[in-house]
Amino acid sequence: MKTLTPTTIATGLVAGVTAALLSLSANAQSSLAIVLYAASALPILIAGLGWGNASAFIAVVAGGITASALVSSNFAALIVLITLIPAGWLSNLANLARPASELGGPENALAWYPLSNILAHLAIMVTLGMIAVGAIVGYSDEMAGALVDIVIETLKAQEPLYNPDAAAIAQLKSVFSLALPLVQGALWVFLLFAAYYIATFIVRVSGKGLRPREDMPSTLRMHRNAIFFFLAGLVLTFMGGVPAIIGALVCGTFGAGFVLAGFASLHFKTRGKPWRLIALWFAYISVLLFTIPVFVILLMGLMDTRRAIALTPAGPADKKNQNI
Repeated sequence: MKTLTPTTIATGLVAGVTAALLSLSANAQSSLAIVLYAASALPILIAGLGWGNASAFIAVVAGGITASALVSSNFAALIVLITLIPAGWLSNLANLARPASELGGPENALAWYPLSNILAHLAIMVTLGMIAVGAIVGYSDEMAGALVDIVIETLKAQEPLYNPDAAAIAQLKSVFSLALPLVQGALWVFLLFAAYYIATFIVRVSGKGLRPREDMPSTLRMHRNAIFFFLAGLVLTFMGGVPAIIGALVCGTFGAGFVLAGFASLHFKTRGKPWRLIALWFAYISVLLFTIPVFVILLMGLMDTRRAIALTPAGPADKKNQNI
């Protein structure tokens, strides 16, 4: 773990302010709002991966204070809960290492925290963050129904002949109340993992990163115990009310983790095949255009759970690393 220095403090402060400004810009650019919100995790991740946990902690605090001063405490709580804290925690996990000999590995080598565990932690953090935000804003079936009413009224204003019956509206409200947390949870896991991937590339190119480059097609899997979280979420969706909303959120966050693992598994299994590029393009385009292919990729992720550990030679400076 890197010691606290003026550079570490300055990096954390700059990263936190930058993250808050990126989140603030999302309010002004509605078409790119969710991308800008996710991009606000990048400065935190870069600070943590390159300058250590202290810098990430300072960045999270600075980002929250800046957002509170520029907008409101509720806005600050939102970005801290669903973006800044998960980003800081991911950078902490990515920097964890221990002697490989403690795990039955070779001497004079370091074993890094498994990517499968990091992905599972990401799903958990996003789930907890969105539950907290949902409690703050008071998300419920009634709120989801009100959103559907607004959309229907807007459609009626644009198309006077549009007049769905009461049964169709009630069914739409029932589906929407679960679909919204499911989709938001899944999308947030995708975006934050993309931010993590970009941040690791940036710190590695700059020479500041501690964690070695990993072969993600072979190492990006979900932890085997994550299956139980996913199944628990499925069970909760049938209970109705708040438990169903939480269950849908869990299905979205952990399902997104398994989809990422499924794509990684697909990349790994097609490696060296002459038709690999065509197969990958077909898979990605199919997922973007249709729903059913997503379940195929999800199933691939569920069927291939693994805990691969990256190893690097240990040096004198590595003794300062935290243990897993």
